[in-house]
Amino acid sequence: MNNRKASALIFIQPLLLSTLLASASISFGSGMALVVDDFSNAQQTSLGFPRYFVNDTMAGGNTTTEQLVAKGVISTKGEIVPPRGQPGWASIALPLEAQGTPKDSSAFEGVRLLIKVNSGNLSVSANSTEVSNFDYHVALIAVAADGKFHEVKIPFSAMKRSWSEQTPLNPKTLNSISITAYDMAKGSFDFAVDEVSFY
Repeated sequence: MNNRKASALIFIQPLLLSTLLASASISFGSGMALVVDDFSNAQQTSLGFPRYFVNDTMAGGNTTTEQLVAKGVISTKGEIVPPRGQPGWASIALPLEAQGTPKDSSAFEGVRLLIKVNSGNLSVSANSTEVSNFDYHVALIAVAADGKFHEVKIPFSAMKRSWSEQTPLNPKTLNSISITAYDMAKGSFDFAVDEVSFY
């Protein structure tokens, strides 16, 4: 091997190595964690963002809510007292990114829950930064109210908007996942969540 070729190899090898490392970080470092929240931290999701809780009191309702995070499970219960002429609701929101910032979740098919329902009606929504009127893509959570944990998988394609034009959910624009108890009449709800993830 002549000196010119040897010099070229000495120059090219580090360049190739840095390119390969950059490619590896793009392939493996930019992917989102599967687990959104395993409730091992009392205040923050598994992605490091504070959970937040909202209910219909901001819209004139009188719903009450209690949450307890213990032993890797969030337990939520309360009494729905809807605003006049509207459904009553109470929601747990699990941020995926800083507020208003989309998180690309297009590598996954949908949302997976490990959930136990004792009473009440529940739904899950994938909240997109493309939706400005709060009519997020939602699906009902249909499990037996038998006091046992069940695995529920909901494809993004099965989530629909309630009152707006039906547009497909864009998983590249998700900002949070919400679990919501709801009812048209006064009633109680009681459920627990062990894990929320993507699959």
